[in-house]
Amino acid sequence: MKKGGLDVAWFTVYAGQGDLNENGFDKAYSKAITSFKAIHKLTNEIAPEEIELAVSSEDARRIHKSGKKVAMIGVENGYQIGMDINRVKEFYDLGARYMSLSHNGHSQLCDSNTGERDSIWLHNGLSDLGKEVIVEMNKWGMMVDVSHASKEAMRDMIEISKAPIIASHSSARSLCEHSRNLDDEQLEWMKKNGGVVQAVAFGAYVDVEKSKKFADASKIILNEIALSKNFVILPWSEVRKLEEKNKETYYNTYMEIRKLAKPRMHEVSKIAEPVNIADFVNHIDYLVGKLGINYVGISSDFDGGGGVDGWNDASETINVTIELVKRGYTEVEIEKLWGGNLLRVLDEVQQIAKEIQAS
Repeated sequence: MKKGGLDVAWFTVYAGQGDLNENGFDKAYSKAITSFKAIHKLTNEIAPEEIELAVSSEDARRIHKSGKKVAMIGVENGYQIGMDINRVKEFYDLGARYMSLSHNGHSQLCDSNTGERDSIWLHNGLSDLGKEVIVEMNKWGMMVDVSHASKEAMRDMIEISKAPIIASHSSARSLCEHSRNLDDEQLEWMKKNGGVVQAVAFGAYVDVEKSKKFADASKIILNEIALSKNFVILPWSEVRKLEEKNKETYYNTYMEIRKLAKPRMHEVSKIAEPVNIADFVNHIDYLVGKLGINYVGISSDFDGGGGVDGWNDASETINVTIELVKRGYTEVEIEKLWGGNLLRVLDEVQQIAKEIQAS
């Protein structure tokens, strides 16, 4: 963060989609609490002089002014609350300021974009519990995140929410045909809603074809190194089925393989050009053209598969700003893209929560 000039990082409380039963909910909730504790340990015990938790835009600006880095918390996949709506307030009290209601697979709260693969839907949008959760999020001041949700679920969220919503990490579908991205109709909904769409630097969501060509070429090198380490690289669909302990072991080894492969990635670039910052900023340009500068943001999805050539971790963050400057964005506009718009939505959401509580 220091090297790349990144002032604020959103730390994500995440659990992959599991079984829709008590055992699955309990495992996800337990993982959520562990994640919350880890973030609090970072800001309270490990590096309290360097980074502090913010729960409002006022906090974020105060902490930044003090010279510290800022941590904020989002929940990715409402699956983690199980069937207990009181956990919305519990997560809010632990610092969560946005939550998506699904991930890769339908949750008990809403359908996922993954339903587009087989046209099988569980709720045809939001479930009854999901509708209650939106009301509860409005009540306490937690932003509703539509990333990963199906189009019908998004329609329901906008209809029910009394506050603006966000797409925490979704790019433009007109530029990249992927169900995780938002089409022009959805962008129009977001504009009317007054929320924010944050373009995501996830190669496959920026340029599907370019990303696939590079990934296919990369696999040759990755598999060579994996073979030398007696390790088998699995499809992510298989990784998600592993027990939590085995999944962690697999992931750590896989990341080590990627690290070993990094010096040879220049070989791949000669065969297939990687998705880069210019490709990513094309999405920002498109979204600004459709929505206006006040409704667009930037996201990375690092550790969730995100990253493009030139912005693969926080230390390279400045490169995105350099590309924006090259394209003529002003300092004021860049500040809006780099979090100003998102904090504006958070302010509105928290103000509406105060009004709801007062009434």
